[in-house]
Amino acid sequence: MDIIKKIKLNFWIIMVTPFRVALRSLRTNKVRTLLTVLGIVIGITAVITVMSAGEGLKSYVVGQVETFGTDAIQVEIKVPNTGKTSSENSAGIAQGIQITTLTIDDAKAIKKLPNVLNNYTSIIGQEIVSYENENKQALLWGASASFVDIDASKVETGRFFTEEEDTSLANVVVLGNSIKEKLFGDADPLDKFIKVGKQKFRVIGVMEKRGAIAFFDMDSFIYVPVQTLQKKVMGIDHVIMIFNKVADQSRADETAEEIIALLRERHDITDPDKDDFSVTTMAEALSIYETIFGAINLLLVAIAGISLLVGGIGIMNIMYVSVTERTYEIGLRKAVGATASNILWQFLWEAVVITLFGALIGVILGIGLSFLVSLIASSQGVTLKFIVSPESMIIAASVSLAIGLVFGVFPARAAAGLDPVDALRKSN
Repeated sequence: MDIIKKIKLNFWIIMVTPFRVALRSLRTNKVRTLLTVLGIVIGITAVITVMSAGEGLKSYVVGQVETFGTDAIQVEIKVPNTGKTSSENSAGIAQGIQITTLTIDDAKAIKKLPNVLNNYTSIIGQEIVSYENENKQALLWGASASFVDIDASKVETGRFFTEEEDTSLANVVVLGNSIKEKLFGDADPLDKFIKVGKQKFRVIGVMEKRGAIAFFDMDSFIYVPVQTLQKKVMGIDHVIMIFNKVADQSRADETAEEIIALLRERHDITDPDKDDFSVTTMAEALSIYETIFGAINLLLVAIAGISLLVGGIGIMNIMYVSVTERTYEIGLRKAVGATASNILWQFLWEAVVITLFGALIGVILGIGLSFLVSLIASSQGVTLKFIVSPESMIIAASVSLAIGLVFGVFPARAAAGLDPVDALRKSN
């Protein structure tokens, strides 16, 4: 029992008493304490906001990919590696490189593979669309009739176009929800005619609200039979994407390899570097996105962490100033029996309390700022939510504690090492 009492007494003397003295000292120097805390507050707020933004963006993109289902395989046009350019996909296309080899016949051949349940082809165009006195620049989504059976998009009123309307190049369209509002307002658009470029198209349906997918606002599209858009509007024969659903998800990777082999044969490609298409399973896409956003998040946190480092240096400098100003107090406490350990823990506690207090305020401000930015984004039609995870708060508290200990230990040791006689003499 005596040993336990002695341990409790030593703990009280070494830890609790210096902690209480540290709090009293911080309350006495409120302005200095607040200025010292400010650096940590800014740093923690930045870290929390950046981490929540990164998590929100990652969750948004991964969620959009997951809407397609993990039983999907996407085939896209790709710029081949010709030795003159290494650009692929949109980067290469943006340079003016056109890939015209992916066709509807390719989609039909892929659909015959044993594990491919269904697929649809698509292209994207842009035209001036008008109804009465309303003229809008609109995005056109050319798709197979099977699009509505595979995609999560649903028809709200009317119907989607049929395979027969696609093959017969029928002039029919289905409106996205927001483009319908812009052209018709509250009026019923069914069986009305709109002008796409120079041709008239009959409205046969309106899609349900879908929101943005991969940063495309699906509600702003006008859906057109893919062959109608190819032949009558854009004057092309190719497509940019073939989206496939598989019957057995566990064989998705195997099926992707079969698609690659099939398209290489159809496109007369023997060198994989000359592939004019890319094949991606949704599982691969998820893995790629998670890796990318993990790296981006780490980079952003590292950048935000610089402000924490600056805050830590600020704490160390202020603590050194505090040691110099309180030389007499330190000497007097040592003269009446305070040990070097007592002094060390007092100044160390001051640094730790400052950083933890700053972390608390920073976490609160970070959460508030993240919530505010989410509200502003929502008001602008951007469905991006900032996600404040428990991990980010734990990291913030842990980093703050580490900063308090690391940057507080040097001035604390300087204070603990003062000779009481010299300290009292210098103060005079």
